[in-house]
Amino acid sequence: MKIRPMCSLSRLCAVLVFALLATPAWALPVREVAGREAVDAWLKLVDNGEYAESWKATAPLFRESIKQQEWVELISKVRSPLGKVESRTLKALFITDELPDAPPGEYLVAQFQTKFAGREDMAIETVTPMWDNDAQAWYVCGYYIK
Repeated sequence: MKIRPMCSLSRLCAVLVFALLATPAWALPVREVAGREAVDAWLKLVDNGEYAESWKATAPLFRESIKQQEWVELISKVRSPLGKVESRTLKALFITDELPDAPPGEYLVAQFQTKFAGREDMAIETVTPMWDNDAQAWYVCGYYIK
């Protein structure tokens, strides 16, 4: 039985795949890192029950669609029964310029698998910030729990 050495193209592909899989978080595109930081800061407000502050930290589009008191009441009804976050794992993070029922813009979609103390099964949380060209920053405009 004769063993052929791996051809150079195959070897190069294997090295590239390994390099992509081993890429550290600091090597992510700057916009995605900034978006993830905005998501984490906003989720911290929500996790701590600082619902009024979480509303203030949203995109103008969000604040125009729901009044602060309505947001506080709505998020309280949804999050309070779930209890504290026991774990949250990022499952998807990507930038898009198209979202259903959303105006044109640049959006980051961050999807997490989250375990809440008051729920037996895992939940899927989706946090969607939009890019504000004037402020040069990401601001949350959508939050969903499934």
